[in-house]
Amino acid sequence: MIDTHCHLDAAEFDPDRDEVYARARAAGVETLVVPAISAANFAPVLATCRRYSGCLPALGLHPMYIGEHRPEHLDALRAAIDQEKPVAVGEIGLDFFVPDLDPAVQEYYFVEQLKIARDHDLPVLLHVRRAVDEVLKQLRRVKVKGGIAHAFSGSRQQAEAFIKQGFKLGFGGAFTYSRANRLRTLAAELPLEAIVLETDAPDIPPAFLAPRARNSPEYLPRIAEALATLRGMTPEVLAEATARNARAVLKV
Repeated sequence: MIDTHCHLDAAEFDPDRDEVYARARAAGVETLVVPAISAANFAPVLATCRRYSGCLPALGLHPMYIGEHRPEHLDALRAAIDQEKPVAVGEIGLDFFVPDLDPAVQEYYFVEQLKIARDHDLPVLLHVRRAVDEVLKQLRRVKVKGGIAHAFSGSRQQAEAFIKQGFKLGFGGAFTYSRANRLRTLAAELPLEAIVLETDAPDIPPAFLAPRARNSPEYLPRIAEALATLRGMTPEVLAEATARNARAVLKV
């Protein structure tokens, strides 16, 4: 299995990161994509990926941290990509859910990073909250090499628009809640070739954990089982298909 979005470098894992990684590998999670959130975060992400052979870095400037970003960080991103060869530019995108995050500033960094991804022929890992149409608009303007819409929660029409532009859709803990009817329907009915698995650990704990519990990549198999049940297929077939999808979009 491939966890396409896992912040293994996060401080929540400082006490037992080695053990968390070992448990994930023992559970069958072969590869973890570790996305950065700011220029200051590039080094910890890269160090984590050097330490653990199954971890692959993505580098980007997250929209929730626009207070930290500076225009020169875009130059730092270009330089880091040239030197480190990450699998994607990410985590990037737009977040219109959190108040006081200036949409214009978010859009500036998002568009500039799409251009960087385009120029380096890299896919992107997208953070999208209450901004799906705006993100799709920018993707139509700046053509990139596909990517993953992380923690997808849009409509069927929006899902099809992402798929048409070469994107896979990331499904993790959110769909495991029984009240998430619309998301569960999408998880069950979207084409299998469009779906990849993720945990977003330590965030978005699935329903089988306590509401504020630390999520972990070791839980990816249980998320896969839940999705397989929704789709009426075996976990093994689902795990193989979603890993194949991840490898196709991330070239890993």
